[in-house]
Amino acid sequence: MSEPRDETPTRDDTHAGPSGSHVAAPAVPDLPVIVVVTSDDDTRAVLDSEMRRRYATDYEVLTCRRYAHAQAILDGLRRWERDVAMILSFYGPKDPHGLNFLRRARSIHPTAKRVVVVEWGNFDSRGPIFRAIAEGHVENFLIRPERARDEEFHGGVGDLLHDWHWAQGTSGFEAVRVIGHHDERTHTLRDAFARNHIPVGFYEADEESSRRILRGLGLDEPEFPVLDLRFTSPPRTLQNPSDTDLVEAFGLTTQLDPDVVWDTVVIGAGPAGLAAAVYAASEGLSTLVVEREAIGGQAGTSSLIRNYPGFARGISGNHLAFRSFHQAWMFGAVFHFFRSATGLEVDDDEHRVLMSDGTTARTRTTIVATGVDYRRLDLPEVEDLIGRGVFYGAAVTEARSMTGFPVHVIGGGNSAGQAALHLAKYARHVTLLVRGADVSASMSEYLVAQLRATRNVEIRHLVEVTGARAVDGRLTEVEVTGREDGAAEWAPCQGLFVLIGASPHTTWLEGVVERDEQGFVLVGADATEVTGTAGGRFRQPLETTASGVFAIGDTRRGSVKRVATAVGDGAAVVAAVHAHLAPRTMQ
Repeated sequence: MSEPRDETPTRDDTHAGPSGSHVAAPAVPDLPVIVVVTSDDDTRAVLDSEMRRRYATDYEVLTCRRYAHAQAILDGLRRWERDVAMILSFYGPKDPHGLNFLRRARSIHPTAKRVVVVEWGNFDSRGPIFRAIAEGHVENFLIRPERARDEEFHGGVGDLLHDWHWAQGTSGFEAVRVIGHHDERTHTLRDAFARNHIPVGFYEADEESSRRILRGLGLDEPEFPVLDLRFTSPPRTLQNPSDTDLVEAFGLTTQLDPDVVWDTVVIGAGPAGLAAAVYAASEGLSTLVVEREAIGGQAGTSSLIRNYPGFARGISGNHLAFRSFHQAWMFGAVFHFFRSATGLEVDDDEHRVLMSDGTTARTRTTIVATGVDYRRLDLPEVEDLIGRGVFYGAAVTEARSMTGFPVHVIGGGNSAGQAALHLAKYARHVTLLVRGADVSASMSEYLVAQLRATRNVEIRHLVEVTGARAVDGRLTEVEVTGREDGAAEWAPCQGLFVLIGASPHTTWLEGVVERDEQGFVLVGADATEVTGTAGGRFRQPLETTASGVFAIGDTRRGSVKRVATAVGDGAAVVAAVHAHLAPRTMQ
């Protein structure tokens, strides 16, 4: 449907309120902006009132009645380099032009949350709205408030603004300041802090602002990266800290009582491990969770998961993981961060989990939920540039630094698709490199549709990266080679994000449980087939070849690489833990 021609904007087109005065330019340059636009007078009055009443303290709310003027406002905000957090428009018989406007707004402010508001009962609008969402032109829909204190509406707004702020990294509060170079260790620390919801600010070591900070800390020739821990009393400064240093500085050095035997120890805090911790702790099992990096695993790096049941508007992987972490924590699960399992000793009635900090956890059962790592490219010139333009995962952490640059994403799965879509909000152009002939074979259809509808995303099939070039230690080009014809070309690239394959983190289990040739752990019938029954009984579905040791999520052979199935494993394994513990409890 075409949109009628707008007249020249008048002084009443943009309001401080439904009947307020014209706003020639944003009045508070430090505040993010929320733009509301619709030609329907009733809806505009409702949205303007609701948004101002709840959000005007922290956001500048601009309300427009004409779409042409709203677009002019968005153009101006871009010129003024203002952050636009959300754009709300209405769609329905009273105003059929909201979806068209949001489609255009995507190219002007791609990082803004684009929300279409509908009137309750207007079910005929669902087709165009769902198509717009599927193609990525609109992020979500909300039902127009029809009563005071419409918390469902504001809950949706709040979730969207939360995800916007987390993606932008613009909280303003810095619990930790990282001063360093663009290198692998600095990147690893920044990524871990961000994924663990630790407010972090990064300062390039060569900039004058960083030198002022270092002088204030009394450091003349520091060893980078430098961490300024501003939340401690008094503040502490660390130079090139090890993981052990971080654990001690963050107060995470809770000593394990050598006389305590846990009911279960969960190794890994991805979706599977977190679900296991929630169910185990809620059912009264003493539960210890060991995590080497950050909660959420690979799923925690996803900018938006749209197909997780119960979250119709979608949810970021980090947001979902952090909610699960809080659940497990409140039920009494104990978490040990920045530690990894290095070995497992199994006796009939007790296991001993050996950890990287030299401690040992005693437990009656062990749940292996260590997930998988992204497979490496095995190209020396690429590996040398990790943190300096080459990243394994980390699209959310590094996306803002890619603003205006060409980037490449390697991978054909959902993680790669989500990364490409998120990076496209910042990068000038995103090229998704897929080894296979059809990305639809390994990626959810909703992601494929959004990628194809995103103007600055290109999908290339049957290609792989075979080389990289750098200038002053930073990635500048990648070599892309066709897998069928061998033709190679060099392409400008300031960011290469690698999300390929799955390498299970199970080498520490060597000699303890049986794994397949790729390292995935055998469970249930697969384990029984290899070693026979366990003491005259068939193993439980998630039990490994070692009695009382279970494997869940992406770690086990035959898993479906989806968040929902990993969570299902986490829930199911607790019943198996109870079944294993029951005979021993009765003895």
